[in-house]
Amino acid sequence: MSDTKDNGNTGGRKPLTVSRGSSGTVKQSFSHGRSKQVIVQTKKRRVVGPGGSGQGGGKQPPASSSGASSGGKQQSKLAEAAKKLGITEEELVARQKVLLQRRDAEQQREAEKKRQEAARERLLSEQERKVQEDKEREEAEARRKAEEEERKAKEEAEAKKKKDGPPRDDRGAKPAPGAAPAPDMPIPEPAQSRGGGKKSRKGRQNDRDFDDSAAGGKGGGNKRRKGKLTIASALGDDGDRQRSLASVRRARERERERRQSGGEEREKVSREVTLPESITLQDLAQRMNERVADVVKYMMRQGEMMRANDIVDADTAELITEEFGHTVKRVSEADVEIGLEGDEDDPKDMKPRAPIVTVMGHVDHGKTSLLDAMRSTDIVAGEAGGITQHIGAYQVQLPSDDKITFLDTPGHAAFSSMRARGANVTDIVILVVAADDGVMPQTIEAIKHAKAADVPIIVAVNKCDKPDANPDNVLTELLQHDIQVEAMGGDVQAIKVSATERTGLEELTEAIVLQAELLELKANPNREADGIVVESQLDKGRGPVATVLVNRGTLQRGEIVVAGKQWGKVRALINERGQQLKDAGPAVPVEILGLDGAPEPGDMFNVVDTEARAREITEYRNRAERQKTGVASARASLESLMNSMKDDATVSELPLVVKGDVQGSVEAITQAVEGISTDEVRANVLYGAAGGISESDILLAKSSNAPVFAFNVRANKQARELAEKEGVEIRYYSVIYNLIDDVKDTLSGMLAPEKRETFIGYADILEVFNITKVGKVAGCKVSEGTVKRGCGVRLLRDDVVIHEGKLKTLKRFKDEVAEVTSGMECGMAFEKYEDIREGDKIECFEVEMIDRKLD
Repeated sequence: MSDTKDNGNTGGRKPLTVSRGSSGTVKQSFSHGRSKQVIVQTKKRRVVGPGGSGQGGGKQPPASSSGASSGGKQQSKLAEAAKKLGITEEELVARQKVLLQRRDAEQQREAEKKRQEAARERLLSEQERKVQEDKEREEAEARRKAEEEERKAKEEAEAKKKKDGPPRDDRGAKPAPGAAPAPDMPIPEPAQSRGGGKKSRKGRQNDRDFDDSAAGGKGGGNKRRKGKLTIASALGDDGDRQRSLASVRRARERERERRQSGGEEREKVSREVTLPESITLQDLAQRMNERVADVVKYMMRQGEMMRANDIVDADTAELITEEFGHTVKRVSEADVEIGLEGDEDDPKDMKPRAPIVTVMGHVDHGKTSLLDAMRSTDIVAGEAGGITQHIGAYQVQLPSDDKITFLDTPGHAAFSSMRARGANVTDIVILVVAADDGVMPQTIEAIKHAKAADVPIIVAVNKCDKPDANPDNVLTELLQHDIQVEAMGGDVQAIKVSATERTGLEELTEAIVLQAELLELKANPNREADGIVVESQLDKGRGPVATVLVNRGTLQRGEIVVAGKQWGKVRALINERGQQLKDAGPAVPVEILGLDGAPEPGDMFNVVDTEARAREITEYRNRAERQKTGVASARASLESLMNSMKDDATVSELPLVVKGDVQGSVEAITQAVEGISTDEVRANVLYGAAGGISESDILLAKSSNAPVFAFNVRANKQARELAEKEGVEIRYYSVIYNLIDDVKDTLSGMLAPEKRETFIGYADILEVFNITKVGKVAGCKVSEGTVKRGCGVRLLRDDVVIHEGKLKTLKRFKDEVAEVTSGMECGMAFEKYEDIREGDKIECFEVEMIDRKLD
């Protein structure tokens, strides 16, 4: 029938339906995880009126009118329900939809749960079936073996019986029919005892059925209990019990071990085990592919109660590895540096580079002035006392477009290590000798350094413009030290120059270029850079700064660099003129910023790929340094103990805390101070570093009862206040002569007068005036103490000394005054110095002669 006939309508009308707002979806779930979505429509029951029955006896209203009336009733009911709840009809409909969705979600979860339970039951039944099959297979195999053994025993017994005849007793008579068999006659055992064991559930059921059938009709028969009495067997549930999965797994494991032990033993695989200097037992067992418990048991048998996480040294680990039948490959922590320097360069990739020239000679022989003249700059004016106290690295471009890299080394005796570093990294050494002074001790030392480094020497006889100059005498004196110049039949070039008159400079540069051509200096610029740290310092605004000289490759910004025990990413490359560079090729000196600390001068720097490798290398080097320091301190303690026992002699020690502007100066001061020692007195540098004086330095000096020696650095305000409070003496120096002489006088204990500075005040520069015929005058305000005319002054910029001299002018308004106190403004001018800026600080002091006393 059609839908129209079912609904009692004529024509092509659609069947009557309820509005979609009252319909819902129900999910039906079936077995095996099947489900079905069913749309359910809610219809309102028709109320039977008095004139008709509910079966259609009366007249039915038209479909349209009935649908409209039912829709109106539903709308009215929805409105009433919403009014009771205090919400709108739309909110009520939305809530009903949410409730339907929640119900559908709960039904879906229940269906999913039932599906999972059904799958779990199927899996368990499948596992039980497999376990039962394995068990039946094992029992069948056991029965077969038992039957085979029983059959063999019967055959042997029959064969023996046929061979020996019927058995007789000792009197030769046959045994009685009911007598027991002879002791030597084999008695076959039942299959159950030979089968080894437990019967299966099926076997137990067969035995029970057999007993019941044998006892049937006789009122019970033999119901004797066999085997172990358990609660399950007493209750009659023994036949329904099943083995657990864990029991089956254990049985399989035992069977597997039995088969392995019964068969041939596996051949042990010998492995190559890599052993570091220390390793845990667990890691060692993993590398040997052995059980950790076996390794721990072995150590216990050796008398060592150790756990898996305990650490053993390389020798013990090697013994354990060899005991377990493996081979050993020893490695060291130093292997992290393997491959750091890179591969050797291909000669095809080598390109010409600029020569590296080191200027060496005695102090005050004109090395820096000569280099000054070649660079057309004035460097000497910036050096305290007119002497060089740092290694300066510069690159000069000649008119012929040739480039020369110069290293200017100090000539003072305290800077021997600096000169040695300069000779080791150079290609050519220029030996500067003053024509009026001749060969001096540091000249001889420079010759030794150059010969030790096996580099060619060019002699530059300076100060030839002086009236008492005698260049030929200098060349004759050099013969005593195996320096034979070309004029005397040798191979060493000698050039007569004058830095002040700028004569002989072209000949000197030509000699350098000629010597560089003979050396054929080449390097590969297309590789990772490496080189040497020339100098390092701790700048207040820029952080650790290292002056490096690139040896091979090209150093670029952003690369990760390892320099000694420090590492970092290169943030900036700055040349000697203060210009930013993107990269630096071979033989180019630059300052690099971005390291996490100031490296030691003379350390090699290398470019690495990742930060992890850089951190690994620096951590290893720091560990090695700590171990070396610990051994050295222990040795020093033993030596000091032995010395103190000799003739009850006591050694007076002067502890010092040294702070300098650069690391090379601190190193030179430490070596010079520790070298001034006798059998009675000794100077000991407790701590030396680059940078300004901090509070931690004052605390260390206080605990050690040591003075603080500051070389071209100053203490901040907090450090000064703490030093005054704790009574710690801070001594400021700008020339290494004065520092070494002061230490020497202190150790000697001579009651001789010495120069000592007395701080009198600070003044801040507020404004700088440029006055005609006078020069620059600083408008200052005295912030602390007093300022006196003619006193010594130091110009501080960012707590670093940039000039030291005397006060030339001190005025109030337009009058010359002798003294200005704190809080007052004044005008100041320095002698022979005008590089003053707004914001600088002026430190004023007086030098007085006092008598020293030995405490």
